[in-house]
Amino acid sequence: MPFAARIDDAITSAIREGQAAPSPSKLASALHYTVTPGGARIRPIILMSVAAACGDDKPELANAAAAALELIHCASLVHDDLPCFDDAATRRGKPAVHLAFGEPLAVLTGDSLIIMAFEVLAKAAVIDPARAVELIRILSKRTGMPNGICAGQGWESEENIDLSAYHRAKTGALFIAATQMGAVAAGQDAEQWEELGARIGEAFQVADDLRDALYDEDALGKPVGQDDLHGRPNAVTELGVDGAIQRMTDILGGAISSIPRCPGEALLAKMVRAQAEVLTPMKWRAQQSNRVPGE
Repeated sequence: MPFAARIDDAITSAIREGQAAPSPSKLASALHYTVTPGGARIRPIILMSVAAACGDDKPELANAAAAALELIHCASLVHDDLPCFDDAATRRGKPAVHLAFGEPLAVLTGDSLIIMAFEVLAKAAVIDPARAVELIRILSKRTGMPNGICAGQGWESEENIDLSAYHRAKTGALFIAATQMGAVAAGQDAEQWEELGARIGEAFQVADDLRDALYDEDALGKPVGQDDLHGRPNAVTELGVDGAIQRMTDILGGAISSIPRCPGEALLAKMVRAQAEVLTPMKWRAQQSNRVPGE
């Protein structure tokens, strides 16, 4: 079964369990609303790709890990969009959860998805208890303090921001979780996979900065210009568009070089190159292909 189908099936199953009666119907609806449509599912696909490269000997465990990771990501988007943070009106081309269901239900939706993620992993412990515990540890570390996505959001309230720590926590943390959890789900050691996740996360941050600068809201599916609005550091502001594109290319080249030895090393390198193609903003690629030589 293709990665996308495995991921969607695992997420759908988790959401259905969270909607089981008796339950508050509006919150149950908000859970489904938040995870569909699913976007690119970049993080769980990376997780699945690493698991496959390492043998994927227990696919049900990889499915659970991928679902848990995506549920955490979706929860973070709900919370990021709240008026107390980005105050974003749209997400994935539709009204943000707090506008569709109200702020109280948006907070509860994000909270519920976080708890659901760890429940998914706890239930998967029957497959392999030791691996499941390690998956829970990794996801906890990359979600909370001091180096997870909560820390990344927290840096935005500081007067003096450690830029490297900020980007590594806000964007890189769940990509590190993706590579490490994929390896652990397949019975491999997590630590040697940290660099790959960190590099992919860094590239994604630069790509996100490029999309924010080059796209409009209709193309992006969420408000643009958020970094300028909130006074956040941005690669395009610092390096320009050409410089940011080159920076992303260099980072992804380093990511390929950092892939640990594994049976599917070549296929994993191909996946990273494919992600580079996905990450490079389409509008910028179109502009470049239409440029007159020497222009």
